[in-house]
Amino acid sequence: MNSKQQTVRLSDGHFIPVLGFGTYAPQGVPKAKVTEATKIAIDTGFRHIDSASMYQNEEEVGLAIRSKIAEGTVKREDIFYTTKLWCTFHRPELVQLCLEQSLKKLQLDYVDLYLIHFPVSLKPGENYLPTDENGQYIFDTVDLCAIWKAMEKCKDAGLTKSVGVSNFNRRQLEMILNMSGLKHKPVCNQVECHPYLNQRKLLDFCKSKDIVMVAYSALGSQRENIGIVQNNPILLDDPVLDSLAKKYKRTPALIALRYQLQRGIVVLAKSFTEKRIRENMQVFDFQLSLEDMKVIDGLNKNVRYISFTKFKGQPEFPFSAEY
Repeated sequence: MNSKQQTVRLSDGHFIPVLGFGTYAPQGVPKAKVTEATKIAIDTGFRHIDSASMYQNEEEVGLAIRSKIAEGTVKREDIFYTTKLWCTFHRPELVQLCLEQSLKKLQLDYVDLYLIHFPVSLKPGENYLPTDENGQYIFDTVDLCAIWKAMEKCKDAGLTKSVGVSNFNRRQLEMILNMSGLKHKPVCNQVECHPYLNQRKLLDFCKSKDIVMVAYSALGSQRENIGIVQNNPILLDDPVLDSLAKKYKRTPALIALRYQLQRGIVVLAKSFTEKRIRENMQVFDFQLSLEDMKVIDGLNKNVRYISFTKFKGQPEFPFSAEY
């Protein structure tokens, strides 16, 4: 079944495809590879493409989307595109500028979803990760409610159809939901989520507020990032996932992705290998039993692969709270 037919309704009435294609590429992956992989993903049936200003590859992703539109493979309205506000653009007057820069790189008129990437603020400037002479990050004061008001204005201006957040904990979500004059509530919270970090409490809270959870690093992906935790157990080598993969005649990756879909989570799958990109679309071809879902629930270890530890100690660092 084509993924574009499997969508979840967001609280603002728009629909998000439940399987998304993640485009973050570690340093060393050629930029052209991002264009090629995104084209393959669209050809395979992916209609939800996830990127960010911070990934510094929106020109390449935009090129892939526009070429598939030009070919007639898809129309613009078939594609659900997400971008994110990076931490150096948190001053309210910069929020729309960040989105406009993304749109210029993409050469698109609007995005479908604009997220606050991370709730900690960095000093504004050209550098995505500004540091002082000692190599320490230069942080800025953060006012999440002021940032959110600026996000709402981007939606009202038609530059994005929906607005949401990423890496927010329960307290930060409540701060937005309870702010005075709230016009548009966050439609989603994109967070790290996989069988080793199943985010059960945060998921229950989000569901209670009609906020869709979107899972990144859904395969426990090890990636060169400012936040990567080294020496974590490799999720896809887990013997339980391996035995379930044999039982269902699938891969451990497909078991991990299917687990999220059945929990009502929108899941992002990232790969630059054609075989794996095509394989990930098979997530719609089978279903896990309730017993096996419980078995996977039991794998939770609260292990984070993306920890943003260098942001720790900041007042709004989100991962110090339980959820």
